[in-house]
Amino acid sequence: MVNQTLKQEIIQLEADFCAALSEPTRIFILYALNDQPLNVTEITNELGIPQPTTSRHLKILRERGLVYTERQGTVITYHLADERIIQALDLLRATMRDRMTHRANLINELTQEI
Repeated sequence: MVNQTLKQEIIQLEADFCAALSEPTRIFILYALNDQPLNVTEITNELGIPQPTTSRHLKILRERGLVYTERQGTVITYHLADERIIQALDLLRATMRDRMTHRANLINELTQEI
């Protein structure tokens, strides 16, 4: 039973991690932080979203361990916690691209048969 409980806990952690990626704005933030560490104002300006929205999304990313912060005086700079997050997102993009290509090919084949 302990093994099953552990599996459930791990799956819940995975679901929480994926939930952090379920919002497009958070993905934009992750890609921005992949380029360079940024503070809230810089992220707000780069993405063109309100500062409270930026802060709310950063809080979720921080709670899920996808970003970490460094404080220098009054400025808090956000960093990508692990570059493999971007690799995982890129892998998802490649998978989606392949699926879309497959669907487009099916539509083309169907159209040619008609």
